[in-house]
Amino acid sequence: MIQVLANSLSHVLYHGFDGTEGLTGFPNTGTWLIFGVILVPVYIMVAAWFLGEPRDTETGLLGVSYLAGITIQMWIGMLILTVLLGIVFFGEIPEPIGPVGP
Repeated sequence: MIQVLANSLSHVLYHGFDGTEGLTGFPNTGTWLIFGVILVPVYIMVAAWFLGEPRDTETGLLGVSYLAGITIQMWIGMLILTVLLGIVFFGEIPEPIGPVGP
């Protein structure tokens, strides 16, 4: 009886959607597109800070630390939101932190 109730409640809450098989997240096409194509201007900007004239290494390192801090803050925030959404909408912590899908 409890299993039937759990399955019915799962269907109502999650509409038949479960976790995906295999590793989800980082190594997908979107990741390669973002880091390989979209961020090229940022790579050029950072290289220009250290290779261009006039050079100011101290200011360049300050800019790199700002970029790193903003990036780390965004990734940690996205990780926390992903875990919360996985718990709320799918009833478990998502991969690769939690167990692998069905």
